[in-house]
Amino acid sequence: MSTDIIAKLKQAAADPGRIWLQDGPVSYAALLDQTGRLANALLALGLRKGDRLLLQAEKCEAVLSLYLACLRTGVIFLPVNPGYTVAETAHFLTDAEPALAVTDPARVAGLAALGARVMALPELLATAAGQGAAFDDPDHGPDDLAAILYTSGTTGRSKGVMLTRENLASNAEALVALWRFTGGDVLLHALPVFHTHGLFVATNCVLYSGASMIFHHAFQPAAVLAALPKATVMMGVPTFYTRLLADPGLTREVCAGVRLFISGSAPLSPATHAEWRDRTGHAILERYGMTETNMITSNPYEGERKAGTVGMPLPGVEVRIAGPTGVLPQGEAGAIEVRGPNVFRGYWRLPEKTAEEFRDGWFVTGDMGVFDEGGYLSILGREKDLVITGGLNVYPAEVEAALDELPGVAASAVIGVPHPDFGEAVVACVVGGVDPEVVRAALRDRLAGFKIPKRVIVLEDLPRNAMGKVQKAELRRLHAGLFAGG
Repeated sequence: MSTDIIAKLKQAAADPGRIWLQDGPVSYAALLDQTGRLANALLALGLRKGDRLLLQAEKCEAVLSLYLACLRTGVIFLPVNPGYTVAETAHFLTDAEPALAVTDPARVAGLAALGARVMALPELLATAAGQGAAFDDPDHGPDDLAAILYTSGTTGRSKGVMLTRENLASNAEALVALWRFTGGDVLLHALPVFHTHGLFVATNCVLYSGASMIFHHAFQPAAVLAALPKATVMMGVPTFYTRLLADPGLTREVCAGVRLFISGSAPLSPATHAEWRDRTGHAILERYGMTETNMITSNPYEGERKAGTVGMPLPGVEVRIAGPTGVLPQGEAGAIEVRGPNVFRGYWRLPEKTAEEFRDGWFVTGDMGVFDEGGYLSILGREKDLVITGGLNVYPAEVEAALDELPGVAASAVIGVPHPDFGEAVVACVVGGVDPEVVRAALRDRLAGFKIPKRVIVLEDLPRNAMGKVQKAELRRLHAGLFAGG
């Protein structure tokens, strides 16, 4: 069993000079006091262990304090993307039945109209200010639920992922050791905090090591570049890195004090990896995880960080590649399955769906992958994104990698759409000033004929969710009739 996140918070708070947030600055001792006041406020409002608290608010420091207050009380934290409309949020309210919804003042009326008990975040903070900072933390077990995070819903109805205290603590413990976090680190935090990446990976690594943060409310390239000289670690999504590369202010000198750049939540192209290394002297460390598992694999801190791969399983985490008849040998592509203390308890109120997603105690991720001879895992895409054309399997990631190397291609997404002859046809959606037929011709020396897109569609941008993942379901919907005429 790993040391609980709150125990780590208290250890850091025992040093009055240890800084939590660089801006202010705010000490760990002050953070502990704030979480105690919020915990007392939640109890005064009638919330108890096991109740759900839904939070839908713009990113701010108070979101993290409330997350920790929920951990202290045993109230289950349920963060929701503030970009969701009232109509979209209705699903979470109905499904999770939170005892309290906390939101920005402008959203209170809309959520209240849905029948929820709602409180504006500033009102909750004001209530907490009138409470004492001392809080008698109850006993919590490692299997107690800490949070419910809903899946993005890009391919269907959002499901509530139940994460335990041990899920969070074990993953933080493994990442802190692997990525060499210490109390002297300063993390530049520009990620959203309603998602695993920003809420658990970034925040919990800082808490678990007693490090500090430069906390940005949103990603702004100029602000990030200005802050980088004061940071030692930055976590981001691929979009962060491509936008920083577009800024002439990104130099080796600006990055000189940073020891580690980490990327996740969406695939990092080998081209971006190479350009970042050439420009800054740093090799980005790419890792792999998902809401249901927290982090699964990581490229090494020391040793080769292979572009186009997500590295090796974390300590204590097992990963296997499986096919219809069982586990596949190294070098063969198949379904990625995971087992370990990082794997979630199940989907909230969906026991049948939970059972479907496990096989012999292994969680079936829905991703396709392959291990190379060095033990590095490459992600080939979602199983549902696999294109079967004329009976042959095409992995979109392979085609996308070839596309991204072509001059003028800024981004790409490969999908399968219905075809009257082949069953499915490979279609490439690309961003950039390119000629579709020139693109197809350029791929002939790089890919087998059946992998070459039958159609290349040039777009101004690709549809993405809040974490930068391409919405392939939307692309398939938009272009489903492309070959309807035969």
